[in-house]
Order: sequence, then C-alpha cells, then structure tokens
Amino acid sequence: MVMSAARTRFRIIYAHQVKEHLLSIERTHHSLLRSAIESHLLFEPDVETRNRKPLKRPADLGADWEIRFGPGNRFRVFYTVDFDQRIVFVLAIGVKTGNRLVFGREEIKL
Repeated sequence: MVMSAARTRFRIIYAHQVKEHLLSIERTHHSLLRSAIESHLLFEPDVETRNRKPLKRPADLGADWEIRFGPGNRFRVFYTVDFDQRIVFVLAIGVKTGNRLVFGREEIKL
C-alpha cells in the first residue's frame, strides 16, 4: 500500500509593485484575482497545468512561472517559488489585451 503525502501549504507573499499593478485593474476583478491566486498557488505551485506554465525564458521581473485566468484568460500572474521556505513570491499581475501586456502603468509589447 502506498501512502500519499499530505499536501503542504505555501505562503503567498506579494512584491511591493503588485499594489500598483492592482490599482490599474478594475476593483470588480480583485476578488477573482485573490481567489485564483490562492487556488493556483497555495498547493503545488510548481506543477504545470493548462493555465500554469514555467516560463521558457527568464522574465525581466525575476519570475519563473506564469498563470493565466479570468475572462478570456486576460489576467497574468508572474511568480517564483522558494521551496526551502515554502513561499510563493508574486512579482507581477498584468492584464493582456491582444499583443499588449500591462503592469500598472507599464506596457510590454509581446
């Protein structure tokens, strides 16, 4: 008989710039953002899924992972994981429209 290991919970810590990123997103979406981040990242944040992927090339933000969710998968959350301390660092939250990705007041063309 194989015993499954208990899922260990990670702490989620937000970078300071995330507050500015949230200011540019309509408040009606904030609860969606919070619940999606928690459901994706509290347990097994390093498991690839349909909407959670490791980044192929390192992001300028220092992120190793990205999750996509929301209406039309328009929201993007970039993060990195510290396994020793069991912490997920959310480094950026953006909104993607077409080939544009906006973090707060900063726009990145893809």
